[in-house]
Amino acid sequence: MASATANRWLRPEVYPLFATVGVAVGICAMQLVRNICTNPEVRVTKENRAAGVLDNFEEGEKYSQHAVRKFVRNRSPQVMPSINKFFSDPNIPN
Repeated sequence: MASATANRWLRPEVYPLFATVGVAVGICAMQLVRNICTNPEVRVTKENRAAGVLDNFEEGEKYSQHAVRKFVRNRSPQVMPSINKFFSDPNIPN
């Protein structure tokens, strides 16, 4: 019975679907772990929760201005700028 079920669902054409869903779940898990471990507003332990509202602006700035945001800060907000320019440029060569 288990072999028939595995043969039915584990076909080569569904591997990309499994890979895509696996990547999406991995990204979600990474973001959850990042928020739990490094977000200054998330307090997991009882002692930290008892502290109340903290004025930790430096820690919040460090959390919000992470490495990926610094990397893409001065870049164009396009995925493929050369292809976008090719198809949207009104000066068509003759």
